[in-house]
Amino acid sequence: MLTLALSKGRIFDETLPLLQRAGLSVLEDPETSRKLILPTNRADLRVVLVRASDVPTYVQYGGADLGVVGLDVLLEHDAAWGHAGGAAGLYQPVDLGIARCRLSVAVRADFDYPAAVRQGSRIRVATKYVQLARQHFADKGVHVDLIKLYGSMELAPLTGLADAIVDLVSTGNTLKANNLVEVERVIDISARLVVNPASLKLERETLRPVIEALAAASRGSA
Repeated sequence: MLTLALSKGRIFDETLPLLQRAGLSVLEDPETSRKLILPTNRADLRVVLVRASDVPTYVQYGGADLGVVGLDVLLEHDAAWGHAGGAAGLYQPVDLGIARCRLSVAVRADFDYPAAVRQGSRIRVATKYVQLARQHFADKGVHVDLIKLYGSMELAPLTGLADAIVDLVSTGNTLKANNLVEVERVIDISARLVVNPASLKLERETLRPVIEALAAASRGSA
């Protein structure tokens, strides 16, 4: 039995068409079902629903054979575990090209970010991507105090909690609605397929065709 780890929300919604093009269907709707393990049209494949930030961990430790996860989560997971080279040993065969967005620095429209950087000011930055933010600002030689938040990031500059945020940006409409502006792009993000290396060895005959089918489906959606 193969186990595919997915998270609810945008990644799940955008992965479903890929699965369908690969000949795979999830048989229950996670929005109406209370189940956390969902069957598929293949008796040897099931889907487990976990938090997005937990997908790499499930795959790393064998709770799932493969998973779909945003590059932001993957890189933050790597940095936290000290695996700068790639996903704590996870095999990353495919950039699925879905859930595209970018990780960016944003500030209040009236905050002169370039001047603060030029003057060497110490900038307070709120983010849930602490590892990625630390690396980004270290590479630029910018002095920052990082504040870990888990949601409603836009509030931090508006309430004076922070001077800047590092967060995912898609259309930019949420930033505009809260009088924030994007001042730096940290990295472009898309969802990746990750695979447990041990599973790839032990379940090669069943796992490899699934990987190849998803790779082909992602190329078709590009």
